[in-house]
Amino acid sequence: MSTVVADANRIMAMLPHRYPFLLLDRLLDVVPNESAVGLKNVTMNENFFQGHFPGAPVMPGVLIIEAMAQTAAALVVHSGGKELEGKLVYFMAVDEGKFRKPVTPGDTLHIHVARVQNRRNVWKFRCEAKVEGVVCAEAVVTAMIVDKDQ
Repeated sequence: MSTVVADANRIMAMLPHRYPFLLLDRLLDVVPNESAVGLKNVTMNENFFQGHFPGAPVMPGVLIIEAMAQTAAALVVHSGGKELEGKLVYFMAVDEGKFRKPVTPGDTLHIHVARVQNRRNVWKFRCEAKVEGVVCAEAVVTAMIVDKDQ
């Protein structure tokens, strides 16, 4: 059974993202500075399903990548404590991105992130997004954490 480390309210304290761009509902199974699992409940109410695609809704791959980045950012902020809360996370690179299976309304996306390396404020994570244990997407994401005024 997964251990809930942060619910949506706690995630909003950690990250600057808000509806409709907050793509993380829970943060689970955290090993500080190393790994975590993010949870995203995909519902038909998501605004992107209006146009992607009518009659055959599929979660856009770029938003799955964003959910990976948000999960990694939440892990970093959770691990770093209050001093990192509210800082901005800027993408620097997305490597080895692959989309293996569509994500559709009703799916529960489990986003597994594991630290590859970090140097000062730059972090790199290997990420997998899974539905019912099946990998739907994977990527290596690199991001920089900065103050809002930079």
